[in-house]
Amino acid sequence: MGLSMDIRKVKKLIELLEESNISEIEIQEGEESVRISRHPNGATWQPQPMPQYGYPTQAPAPAPVAPGADIEPQGASFRGNAVNSPMVGTFYRSPAPGAKSFVEVGDTVKQGDTVCIVEAMKMMNQIEADRDGVVEAILVEDGEPVEFDQPMIVLA
Repeated sequence: MGLSMDIRKVKKLIELLEESNISEIEIQEGEESVRISRHPNGATWQPQPMPQYGYPTQAPAPAPVAPGADIEPQGASFRGNAVNSPMVGTFYRSPAPGAKSFVEVGDTVKQGDTVCIVEAMKMMNQIEADRDGVVEAILVEDGEPVEFDQPMIVLA
C-alpha cells in the first residue's frame, strides 16, 4: 500500500530538527523509515528528503516555505529596510550571554556595524548593517530560530 507515514509527522520532525542542535534524525515505524538531515553548510534548508522517500503527493513539499511568507507582512508595516538573515540559525542580540546588545531600537548605525549574530552549525556569524540608518525595530527575540531571508532588524 505504499508509505503511510503521516506527512504532518514528517513536518513536525523537520520543525523539531530546526529548533534543536541535532543535525540528523531517522525515525522508523514498522517497515517504514524516514531520515531528515540539515543541509551540510547550514545555509538553507531544502525540502529534498520528501521526494527522495516517494511520498505519494508533491503538494505538501512547498509547505515549509509558507511560514516564512507570514513573516514578510510584519516588516512591511515599517518605513525602513529590513536586515534579513543570510542563513537558517539562531538569532542573538549580543556577543555573549549577559553582554550588552549590539543595537537597541533608536540606535544609529553605520554600514558595516555589527547588528546581531546568527549562529548556525556552532559558527557565530556577525551580521552587519547593509546601510547607514536608525534601528526602527527588532523583529526577532534573542535566542529565537530564524529562517533564511527572514527579516530580523529594520533600519529607517
